[in-house]
Amino acid sequence: MGSNELSDIGALVLTLVRALVDRPEDVAVNEIEGSQATVLEVRVAKSDHGKLVGRRGRTANAVRELLTGYGGKRNRRYLLEILE
Repeated sequence: MGSNELSDIGALVLTLVRALVDRPEDVAVNEIEGSQATVLEVRVAKSDHGKLVGRRGRTANAVRELLTGYGGKRNRRYLLEILE
């Protein structure tokens, strides 16, 4: 993968997050691959941070569940980090 290319799951998270926020043009996803896991760092506009996290973290946890299911089929861990 090149520096700006996202994997299938990275592209899915990007599309999903863009659909949830008011300023989709400000969404950025960065993948960091390690030996044990891949971290997906998501950055959104400050005004959209609450929308991504959701009430009591429900929206963020739903995205994390999606990553867990995806990773289970591929024997890899995927972690979501929401950056401010």
